[in-house]
Amino acid sequence: MTLLSVAEAHARLMALFLPVGTEDVPLAGAAGRVLARDVVATRPQPPFAASAMDGYAIRAQDAEAGARLSVIGTSAAGAGFDGMVGAGEAVRIFTGAPVPQGADMILIQEDADRSAETITIRESHDRSGFIRPAGADFAAGARMSAPRRLGVKDIALLAAMNAGVVTVSRRPRVALIPTGDELVMPGEAPARDQILASNNLALKALLDSAGAEAQLLPIARDTPESLAAAFDLAEGADAIVTLGGASVGDFDIVQATALAKGLTLDFYRVAMRPGKPLLAGRFGTVPLVGLPGNPVSAIVCGHLFLKPAVERMLGLSGELARPLAARLGAALGRNGPRAHYMRATVEAGRDGWLCTPFPRQDSALLSVLADSNALLVRQPQDPERQIGDLVEFIWI
Repeated sequence: MTLLSVAEAHARLMALFLPVGTEDVPLAGAAGRVLARDVVATRPQPPFAASAMDGYAIRAQDAEAGARLSVIGTSAAGAGFDGMVGAGEAVRIFTGAPVPQGADMILIQEDADRSAETITIRESHDRSGFIRPAGADFAAGARMSAPRRLGVKDIALLAAMNAGVVTVSRRPRVALIPTGDELVMPGEAPARDQILASNNLALKALLDSAGAEAQLLPIARDTPESLAAAFDLAEGADAIVTLGGASVGDFDIVQATALAKGLTLDFYRVAMRPGKPLLAGRFGTVPLVGLPGNPVSAIVCGHLFLKPAVERMLGLSGELARPLAARLGAALGRNGPRAHYMRATVEAGRDGWLCTPFPRQDSALLSVLADSNALLVRQPQDPERQIGDLVEFIWI
């Protein structure tokens, strides 16, 4: 069977996923969510001409050195001055307060000497004006366009636009099914021939951070009946991810069991390492992704395929991570026929990023993965590389 390239597998996988719908949430709970409907400002910002400094609101034509002006009132944030500033008059004003009618300049307080209800303008004073015009930030009708993942800065802007509630993409529900007689959950007492499950917890963290709600299902044992029962427990999920059992061994039963349950298989196996035994298909309209059971393989596939799949369900593009350029920090031999995603560290160097792969790349080594912050991307048949050569990497 011909192996798919990573790019082709990604494109075919993305075609299996569709947006999952929307919901309205209070702005206070919208951070990290994906805006699904444009927001239009109902008022300008600032909504009035406002002072940019503490000082006095005056007429610019009165701003002469030595001039004496009468202080007729105060304008503070939330409590503006309702009167008119006339010739020879000033209003005490604070930053953010509305500029009174008749005033077209803020004389900063450092440029005025005050005595009782009179100020005298100093010889050398700043004529910058210090007034923020109404709508200087944005006008009524200004738009924040969807889709957009909302960060801290977006929340601030939406609040200023008077959006108390926003429409966002619903968090897709992803059922995670670990498989294997050898697995027990962390905290349990494994038998001599068992290991602790880790990829299900790692993938839950990855999916949740991408914007999904990952549901941890019980470990499916190496029987068709146990795995079929796990598929039944996943009913109602927007997507299903199996972990392990996707290879060709005697106990790797995911594909056969899923096909018997009605899976339409789209593809199986990708020309990459780690992560070759990747499969994808649909149960009706529900996508299924079968990841390798090896923890490092599963997590690498999670970064390359599951994160974009979550983005697709959230209404975003779901693009394959775009590699960045770096200088190589350690020599490498020729690569084989599959793309290789090598655990590496990337740090700032004299000529840009410096990417150094770990000498041990066994896909069972979680400690190496934990010390990595990037994957060095090598294309199939990539030639020998020397220290300082240009290479590509993606952040993890």
